[in-house]
Amino acid sequence: MAEATTTPKAKTSKSAVGPFEMPKFEMPKFDIPNVEMPAAFREFAERGVAQAKDTYEKMKAAAEEATDMIETTYSTASKGASDYGLKMIEAARANTNAAFDFAGELLGAKTLSEVVELSSAHARKQFETMTQQGKELSALAQKLAADTAEPMKTGMGKVFGKAS
Repeated sequence: MAEATTTPKAKTSKSAVGPFEMPKFEMPKFDIPNVEMPAAFREFAERGVAQAKDTYEKMKAAAEEATDMIETTYSTASKGASDYGLKMIEAARANTNAAFDFAGELLGAKTLSEVVELSSAHARKQFETMTQQGKELSALAQKLAADTAEPMKTGMGKVFGKAS
């Protein structure tokens, strides 16, 4: 077997850029003409910048105040919802206890007329209790809505008043 030998070929052309290098281009130079800005235009631009900074500060303060107000409102709403839930649990507990008491009284009844009397007395008592519970829950829900909405209403009025 004859071995073929290869001789490296000499490069005939020189490349300015290596295989993994980016070609380098010079950035054209543009001369910016020296133009003198009129004083009125400069003053107008400075007033615009000052007004933009002032508006930014007002908006930043208003946003911070709005965030604080929303946090307070959320806290109030959360506490009110918790109070409402506790009131509902209390009402459910009272109604369940009344049902068990009624069942115990029914088991102790000896005649049919006594059962009818116990049933009508229990129904009347439960109707009054549920009416009272409904009033309490309604008042609590109205208080929660007022306590939540009023600070938000006044707070947003102040925030938008400051921002304008």
